[in-house]
Amino acid sequence: MFITVMFGAGCQVLVNPWCSLVTFIMHLKQKAQVPPEVTIALLAEDGQLVRLEEGIAQAPSMACSLLQEHGTYVLVQVIKGKDGTPTRYESLLDNLDDHCPELAEELCWLSGLPGTSNSQRRRTGIRRGHHREQGPPSRSRRVASLPYRNR
Repeated sequence: MFITVMFGAGCQVLVNPWCSLVTFIMHLKQKAQVPPEVTIALLAEDGQLVRLEEGIAQAPSMACSLLQEHGTYVLVQVIKGKDGTPTRYESLLDNLDDHCPELAEELCWLSGLPGTSNSQRRRTGIRRGHHREQGPPSRSRRVASLPYRNR
């Protein structure tokens, strides 16, 4: 099982997630030259955010249990909010808007930032196969609609 992770100025690495989650995170940080204290996540092609660091607190797990085989992911920095401010997500892939505008829009939404006028259409388009609720969803319900992948 391998996945592709994109970061930096168009860098892509093929990664084998058939290892412990701690080893996987350390390897990604080393490849992308991310400082050890930075919290990272992966954003899948379909807009699903895979929170890597949350899995560490639970029983030791394999990284592959969180990821889609042969999937392509964008490396994301998680910036935890302080004093009630929301958590923000920043792409570690330069020019995400140029590479994947739908994913850039999704990161804005996840960070609570305003999007473009067609952001609702884009979010619907990248979540093919996900159940959508009727009516305008609230922020908390929308975040809940991004399921934490367990495989």
